[in-house]
Amino acid sequence: MKYGWLIKTGFWFSSKSLRDWPLFMCCLSLAIFPLAAFIVEKLAQRKCIYEHIVVLLHIIIATTAVLYPILVILRCDSAFVSGVTLMLLACIVWLKLVSYAHTNYDLRALTNSIEKGEALPNTHMEYAYEVSFKSLAYFMVAPTLCYQPRYPRTPSIRKGWVLRQFVKLIIFTGVMGFIIEQYINPIVKNSQHPFKGNILYAIERVLKLSVPNLYVWLCMFYCFFHLWLNILAELLRFGDREFYKDWWNARTVEEYWRMWNMPVHKWMIRHLYFPCLRTGIPKGAAVLIAFMVSALFHELCIAVPCHIFKLWAFSGIMFQVPLVLITNYLQNKFSNSMVGNMFFWFTFCILGQPMCVLLYYHDLMNRNSKLD
Repeated sequence: MKYGWLIKTGFWFSSKSLRDWPLFMCCLSLAIFPLAAFIVEKLAQRKCIYEHIVVLLHIIIATTAVLYPILVILRCDSAFVSGVTLMLLACIVWLKLVSYAHTNYDLRALTNSIEKGEALPNTHMEYAYEVSFKSLAYFMVAPTLCYQPRYPRTPSIRKGWVLRQFVKLIIFTGVMGFIIEQYINPIVKNSQHPFKGNILYAIERVLKLSVPNLYVWLCMFYCFFHLWLNILAELLRFGDREFYKDWWNARTVEEYWRMWNMPVHKWMIRHLYFPCLRTGIPKGAAVLIAFMVSALFHELCIAVPCHIFKLWAFSGIMFQVPLVLITNYLQNKFSNSMVGNMFFWFTFCILGQPMCVLLYYHDLMNRNSKLD
């Protein structure tokens, strides 16, 4: 009623989108890094290189897989969505490469111990050490971040089911675009920087932005974690479909992070949390390290496409640590209640996300005005 119809014909694709071709080429070239990791593992299997050289080469490959897209994005005047997509792909490749190297290291160490007679062969050992390009290629496209040579598979592909999920994916992606263009953009453009204007006005903008932002976030969750990952799993006949749990019922922030993104949670537990505990690091410190790694990747995925490094996303994720303590305290004090759940929804969805949107938008506008 106030702004009229704001959807433009060039919302999905325009001539400006052609400027993002370096990012598209960078996406295609990310396949080089898994190939390099496979060559390293093949050489390690044949014992052509020493173990410490294998570890060093894997570190170089995984680090380059993230630094290369960052340099490409920073050198290109690309769209935000294209930059975020490339950074997400680069982070996924990094997580998969770490899991691939870590798992093969453990399997190789166990195999060497058995060959030397230091460990008895385990008749129940499900996976033997083998370096197969087919298993790596399947892992790189499978909806999981934890590598193993084989996965449980479904007997067939339900083509009708896949088609229905694709239709839903198209519909809800359109709903997200509509909400962003019609409701979020006008609110953000008519706002002030939250830390530089009137406090009451900033609170009013945050609360007004919280409703459409929440709808977009829920649509994003539904499109990616429920529709896209299940479509990918069905096409690949991937058997493990636990991509999320009922995080909306989380009574503490700690419960939310354990249930919201199961592929990342399983990666954190397997390749970060347990290795930290095995080295003698206390549980609290191991959890803090996991949050710091998560915060770093959130910051990269947002700050690099925006060309702004203000650490808003990093600070937002690290702010979850005191929220974990607060919600755990509330849950213990008010047992069998949803006080922690209400606290989580308010701080995370109603206050936190709209605040981050406003902060990054105004910092981006200030950067563009300075460049002009």
